[in-house]
Amino acid sequence: MANNGIVVVGSLNLDLVVQVARIPTVGETIMGEAFQMHPGGKGANQAAEIARLDYPVKMIGRVGSDGFGKVLRGNLNSLGVDIGAVAVSECSSGVAMIVVQEDGDNSIIVAAGANARLSPDDLDSHIGLIRNAELVLTQLEIPIQTLEHLAAVCEREQVPLIVDPAPVHPLSRQFLKRIEWLTPNETEAQQLRGSKTFASSQADLRDLAEELMAMGPKNVILKLGERGAYLATQGGIRVAVPAYRVEAVDTTAAGDAFNGALAVALARGSGPKDAVQFATAAAAISVSRHGATPSMPTRAEVEAFLAAPSELAL
Repeated sequence: MANNGIVVVGSLNLDLVVQVARIPTVGETIMGEAFQMHPGGKGANQAAEIARLDYPVKMIGRVGSDGFGKVLRGNLNSLGVDIGAVAVSECSSGVAMIVVQEDGDNSIIVAAGANARLSPDDLDSHIGLIRNAELVLTQLEIPIQTLEHLAAVCEREQVPLIVDPAPVHPLSRQFLKRIEWLTPNETEAQQLRGSKTFASSQADLRDLAEELMAMGPKNVILKLGERGAYLATQGGIRVAVPAYRVEAVDTTAAGDAFNGALAVALARGSGPKDAVQFATAAAAISVSRHGATPSMPTRAEVEAFLAAPSELAL
């Protein structure tokens, strides 16, 4: 059977980024300090990271017939992502408007564009890619009916599915039961659980992960930003993985770097804790750079980062 490496099903957006001293409040106008355009979209970012980590990756998605669509397809192609299953719709491409303040925190608005047209039929048209994948990685920037169909196909074809539940919205128990790895950040985890109380201790994190696993997914990784990650597996692992101390300039797509690197580490046969540590290192490098796709580190960079003495956040 042919092996298609990792298959990413998801979004492609052009990111319009403004650097500001601080994110404005409602009704307030402030002056931006710099403006840039970068290829992005959670799906494209994750596919780009997989490619930069020297692992075979194919993407299933949609872009518009505008100039942005050409830029998005061309960028992934230049990175080595197989874009044969990235179709063109007669509409606008997806766009993300991102405001980044001095400490690296951001605020994002996404207009789905062609991403909203990715359908179950698109998945069926490329069933061979999914069937022969080592694993499939997806996010929530495409229609929920397409995601539900993807989960059903992965279950039927016995292909592990990693879901980054962002931007978060309610997910059915049937969908959650088909997930091999669920990787929410803390805000997303709380919303999936239906609570606004953030975890403040290791016991809280364990309880949160246990509650999410009880909803269906086999394994849960809580992405905690500068606090690292918390890993809970069906095999009984319950462990906090600390973050690396770096100077953050832009947290945009840090979660995408994490997910792309996690997928690669798992596909290469790493154990869960080692895979999370590798992903945490990739995310740390990404926040030290500006942009989404441009911030994704290479395999050599991540391996050098892990080999060098690094300060862990406790």
